[in-house]
Amino acid sequence: MTSPKLTSPELTPEEILQGLYDDTLVGNAPHVLELTHQGLALQMEPQTLLFDALIPSLEEVGARFERGDFFVPEMLIAGRAMAGAMEVLRPLLAETGAETIGKFLMGTVKGDVHDIGKNLVNIMLEGAGFEVIDLGVQVAPEKFVAAIEEHQPDIVGFSAFLTTTMPMFKANMNALEKSGVRDSVIVMVGGAPVTQEYADAVGADGYAPDASACVKKAKALIKERRAKVPA
Repeated sequence: MTSPKLTSPELTPEEILQGLYDDTLVGNAPHVLELTHQGLALQMEPQTLLFDALIPSLEEVGARFERGDFFVPEMLIAGRAMAGAMEVLRPLLAETGAETIGKFLMGTVKGDVHDIGKNLVNIMLEGAGFEVIDLGVQVAPEKFVAAIEEHQPDIVGFSAFLTTTMPMFKANMNALEKSGVRDSVIVMVGGAPVTQEYADAVGADGYAPDASACVKKAKALIKERRAKVPA
């Protein structure tokens, strides 16, 4: 005997937006997905669901993380809830031509297979309005170069979890210089053992200690670069 399927009562658009915000904040992925479908069934614009509920909720998650009220597990479950909604909204947003903040190319460096931190950063970036291209783990310098030439990103991010793979940052930078693409992209680095001092030493444009800080830094770096480019 199967149990009857529970369906939510008819909600107003305002209630759907509030529910999306609240449920993303606590990482209730099934509810976030259900509310996303309900909102679309009510002919709500995908941009409205994203910019009026999901992104503000993820920004609040980031703020709570910075205050020490949330930790990595809370950020991960909120990010996963957001990611579920994005699976539904992404193709619809593409159809409407919704503008993104910028394009972010991301990968864990050669020799390193860690991706939890990278994946969290990707979710936070996408939630903030970036188009994210994830090259995965064990990404060789030449693969970064080829992807930069193909996708023309605003930012490329190198992630390393091990002190033994951090020297790949410099190898990647050298590859970008040699191929002539270094000046066309902003380079950000991050990962558990990485510091601002190390980022400066390898010639990166930006460093962030966590996913929330990465989003802020990425936005600031893009704004700064675009301000230098004449209209």
